[in-house]
Amino acid sequence: MTETANARKIAFATFVRRALDEARATRAWSGTEVSRRTGVSRQTINRWVRGDWASDPEAERVVAFCEGLGLNPAAAFAALGWDRAANGPRAAQPAPPMDPDVEALLRRLIDPDVSDAEKFHIREIIRYLAYRPTLPVDVRKRGNQAG
Repeated sequence: MTETANARKIAFATFVRRALDEARATRAWSGTEVSRRTGVSRQTINRWVRGDWASDPEAERVVAFCEGLGLNPAAAFAALGWDRAANGPRAAQPAPPMDPDVEALLRRLIDPDVSDAEKFHIREIIRYLAYRPTLPVDVRKRGNQAG
């Protein structure tokens, strides 16, 4: 293994370990809960922590891990030595317009006058909504007819 590849493994393992430590300390999440919230298996996360991978982690899994923990994937990409600009056409697309309610929540999350407790509750609600099962189409139609 080249020294550069080993350094990348160590940097990414450190990133993942810190993310897990943060999830345990601030949210009291177990490894199983992190796996459930991120959609990345415990085995994969454990391999990342050990630096036990032959080829680079899949970008989609890295992004899912970061998003599930509320982290910016750019930090993980930097640890892996990936150039975000080299990710192809997806990186070049402009962001879609954001819903005003979502913008308001994001502003509250970065507002220093908003308590940590309130920010925690906002994040928990967002996570719940992001990972709840989608209702079947016929159930959604019945709900629209009732109102």
